[in-house]
This record gives sequence, structure tokens and C-alpha cells, in this order.
Amino acid sequence: MSRRTLLAASAAVAGALGIARPATAAEEGSAARAATPLYLAPAKQQLTALRYGYTTSRALLEQLLAHHAKFNPSLNAVATLDAAAARAAADKADQYLASTGRTLGPLHGLPMTVKDALETKGMRTTSGSPDLTNHIPTADADAVALLRAAGAVIIGKTNVPVMCQDIQTSNPIFGTTKNPHAADRTAGGSSGGPAAAVAAGLSSLEVGSDLAGSLRLPAAYCGVYALRTSRGSSPIVPTRGHIPRPPGWLTSSDMLALGPIARTPADLDLLLDVLAAPAPADASAWQINLPAATKTCLNQYKIGIWADDAYCRVDADVRGLLATVAQAVRTAGARVDDTTRPVDFAASDKLFQRLMYATSAASSTDAAFAGEVAAANALADDDPSALYLKSRTMRHRDWARADEDRQKLRATWATYFETHDILITPAAPTAAVLDQTSIPVPQRYITVDGQKRSYYDQTAWINLAGPVGLPSLVVPAGQTADGLPLSIQLIGPHLTDRTLISVAQLLASVLPTAPKAPALAG
Repeated sequence: MSRRTLLAASAAVAGALGIARPATAAEEGSAARAATPLYLAPAKQQLTALRYGYTTSRALLEQLLAHHAKFNPSLNAVATLDAAAARAAADKADQYLASTGRTLGPLHGLPMTVKDALETKGMRTTSGSPDLTNHIPTADADAVALLRAAGAVIIGKTNVPVMCQDIQTSNPIFGTTKNPHAADRTAGGSSGGPAAAVAAGLSSLEVGSDLAGSLRLPAAYCGVYALRTSRGSSPIVPTRGHIPRPPGWLTSSDMLALGPIARTPADLDLLLDVLAAPAPADASAWQINLPAATKTCLNQYKIGIWADDAYCRVDADVRGLLATVAQAVRTAGARVDDTTRPVDFAASDKLFQRLMYATSAASSTDAAFAGEVAAANALADDDPSALYLKSRTMRHRDWARADEDRQKLRATWATYFETHDILITPAAPTAAVLDQTSIPVPQRYITVDGQKRSYYDQTAWINLAGPVGLPSLVVPAGQTADGLPLSIQLIGPHLTDRTLISVAQLLASVLPTAPKAPALAG
């Protein structure tokens, strides 16, 4: 396709897609000023504009960098920005399209950020740890390599807590990431920087990581979509190059999953197409082909709704949202089971904690681990520290027994999904809580309907899917009286990631609208 043909097609394509274009003098007016700038549009619209020559990757990048300069200093979502490398990559994409008429891949020329936990060749990658302040990888994490192969332009790294080990985002190198809706609220963690960046228009897409809700809690607090992808014995998105584990390790936690963050369900699907792939060592032998959704309307679904539970009570705003959701899907014709309880919440959560603590010990030094073993042996089983230390130091036989319990729990979920298509739950007990960076972790807490609760209750609901590797999608829906986003969680059977995205798209037309971050106004 010639450059002239590309340009000739652009106006029609832009009009069909609703893509904004620079106004001529004759077109200046309220309508032109009200149009959404392309750099703040969904990724699919940006990519269509790039493909048909309506804009260039370099032009789109420069607009986005100007947006960064305006909003990131106060938000602190993007920790490291490499404008020079991004400009070189954007120019390369533009030259390739101009000379061949073809794109580099499905993300051709799209500027985007990447979580600072994913090693990125030639770009500082710290995982928020002072020990890695000057770490510049010589190779990409597998997921980053997939982005580059698809044609993405990596512009920088988004902020995380130290070694991704908190559910809010702050570290000694880069400081605290603010919630894009309210500066005194947390953006969540550990993918707080990625979620805030997408919510504020600093990137249309991101890749987050999730072991204990690290992908989905920030999405819920920042009002964007996020998908924790399916994980069985192996993940559907390769995880090598994620920190932690330490740089250079080839393995990762057996519960870690990577997944897309976006402002629309369609953009989640777009990025899932790129990320769902075997690790490079397996790519010559097999591929991942996730099944498409088989139902097209909400009235074809049987939906379970688990709105609240004594194990982790939610507040009045979240209860109200779940009641609204139940009514909306009933009105749309779905069959609703609002008495559903697929598993024992407390037992599932305890198993999750045991497995999480066990896998977290892998990279401990020999001396540190020996100290933990001695401390665990000295503890009674009912000591407050026993669950953590005894799980961190469990014998392999005990882990094998815990893994057997996990497989039985997976079977219980599978039986549930023989009669239900989707489960809807709260994403968190409340909207985004106050940032507590200045408070020592043991003294932190959240407040639910006036009652103090454990700081870690924030992730209890989203951790239902964690130990069993089910796909889980956070959907923004509605807001509090203070304008903070509210969200729900969708859980589906193993490998039904595309079905969850399809349901999220269907729900978008019947659920209350979540607020947009002020930065999205440009």
C-alpha cells in the first residue's frame, strides 16, 4: 500500500472510528475542542490511525510525552522514562510502514509503558528496590519481548513498591504513586504505577503482574479494567524476567500471573492476543489458542453473585453496587443465583496464604532462611506468627499436601462452573483507601463501615481466584459520593479469559459508569 493510498483512506477511517484529528481553522469550535485527542483514545483507535497513516508513531509519541510532562510529576506513575529510545523505536516503526506498507505487528508503533518489575533490555528496571537502583537488563522479560515483537514502542517503566511486596505503591527510589482520582488515596499495589498510568492516559495499555491481587486491586482503585490470566501448571502468559525472583532467575512463583490493564474491554482483548503465548523455548512446538466466548447476550448466561460474606464484609457503597449489578443483569435477562457460595472463603484464603508464603521463600539467602526455620520451630501452632513462618519453611511433603488441597479446590470450582457460567463478587471491601506510606505496616488498617479491619483484607475477595489459577477480571462500575471508582470482579472457569472479556463488554452497557481520572481531560 502506497503512502498516498494510506493518506487517502485515513479521513474515512478516522470518521468511522470517531478518532479526533487536528482542527483546521474553519473547523475550530466547540465540537472540535470537545473531541478526544488521539493520544487519550483507546489503543484500538490509536492503532487503526497508525495503520492507515492518519498519524505517525513519532507524532503520537510526542503528544503522549507532552501529556506526561503535564501530569506525571504530580501523579508519579511513570518512574523511568526513556524518551530517546522511544523516539528511535517510533521512527523505526514509521520508516518500516512507509517503505513496506506493512506493520511491524498488532501493536505497531503504539507507545506504552511497562511495569518496573519486568526486565526491559537497556532500560533501568528496579522493582522499586534500592539494591537494583542501577540495574539495566541485557535481555527482555519474555512478556516484554512479546510486546516488542508485536511492534510496541516502550517509553518507560511504571512504579511499584519494593520488590512488589505491598498493596500500595511507594519505594525509596521513586517515592509514592498517587491515585489519579484523589491524591490522598492509594493507587494500590503492586501494579499501582501501571494502573494509575492507564487511568491517567499516560499509557493506553499496560502489563501488570498478580500473585496476591497486585494487578486487580490497583485496577479497582484507579477505575480501569484488568485481567488476571488463567494459570494451571504453567501460565498462559510467560513470566520469566519478572522481579521478584531476582534478576537472572529462570523460574517464578507457581501462583504468579501476568495480564493486561486497559481502559476498555476491547483493549484488554487486543493485548491478550499478544501476551497469551508459550515461553520462547516452547514456541516451536505449540501455541496457545484461547477459546472465544460462545454466548453473545447476557440473557444466555447463568451468573452467580457473591455479594458479601462474614469472612470479609464489604462496606455500604460496595453492597449497594452489588445490588445494582444483580438488578441490572436480571433486567438484561440473565439467570441470577445470588445465594451462591462456590467454596469455603476462610479455607480458601488460608490455603492461598500458605502457598504464597511458601513460594516467597525461594530467593531467601541461606542464612536468612536458616534463621526462619529456627524461629518457626520454636513457635506454637497458634502463635500469631505461625502461619507465616511455618508456611515459609514448610517441608516439601507439607507443600505437596498443600498442593493436593489446591487441586481439590480447583475441582470444587470446576464443579461449580458446570452449572454457572460466571461468578460476580466485590473487587475489594471499599473504594480506594487512604495512602498509608508513612505508617509502619503492622500499624496499618482499613475502615469498613466505621470498623477497623486488617490492612490485608483489601485483597481477600480477589484472592479467591489466586490459588486455583482461574481467570479474574476487574470491571469499573459506578462511584462513591466522593467520586472514587467502584469495581466488581468476574471469575470464570479455567481458560475462559475471552469469555470474561466478552461479559465485561456486555456489562459496560448496563452498569453505572465509573468516573474518569481528571488527567483524561487532557
